[in-house]
Amino acid sequence: MKLLLAEDDRKLGELTAHLLRKKTGGTVDWVTTGGDAFDYATASSYDVVILDWMMPGGDGRETCARLRKAGYLGAILMLTAKDALHDRIEGLDAGADDYLVKPFEMDELLARLRALSRRSFVPLQDDVARAGNLELQRTNQIVRQGGRPIQLSPREFQILDLLMQNKGRTLTRETILDRVWGLDADVNLKTIDAIVKLIRKKLESFESRELIQSVRGVGYKIDA
Repeated sequence: MKLLLAEDDRKLGELTAHLLRKKTGGTVDWVTTGGDAFDYATASSYDVVILDWMMPGGDGRETCARLRKAGYLGAILMLTAKDALHDRIEGLDAGADDYLVKPFEMDELLARLRALSRRSFVPLQDDVARAGNLELQRTNQIVRQGGRPIQLSPREFQILDLLMQNKGRTLTRETILDRVWGLDADVNLKTIDAIVKLIRKKLESFESRELIQSVRGVGYKIDA
């Protein structure tokens, strides 16, 4: 199970993320603002996004509504201390699929997450992604440019796939690190620069420009 937890209370967030990793055996990304929750949710695929109602940078209700407006189809669970009926209705009307009132028992949260993850929310990704004359096949991890096969390492393939999933969007090095290695990985950000350099060497020129564009001081992107 792959989860995104948005909780600004650092003590509660750290504990909840730790228990979720331990109990589910899956990946849990933890952020503390509504803006980061939106960026993470739209840059990757999660089984469930868990949003705390009260957060800086856009509360849970606002972030949920923003995600739905942007076309996000994944499961969203709202966590909140607000237990009045009108608050629950407001959260569900914003696009949440379920609602859990604080304080809650971990077993109940896990049960709700299992129920949400069993439901089909997000359509499967297309097996083939394209950018210009570059074709990436996800099932068999084959990359071709102009019909010519390109041999990439697993990490190179993951980074290229992530960038192609987010064509037109600049991904920070930190986002790439989290999406490919995981939040707790002990990997230097310079590793990403080195791998992107290797990918570029393996690809032909792309319409007189490099396919992977550098955004100075930020990260990388592939133009839409």
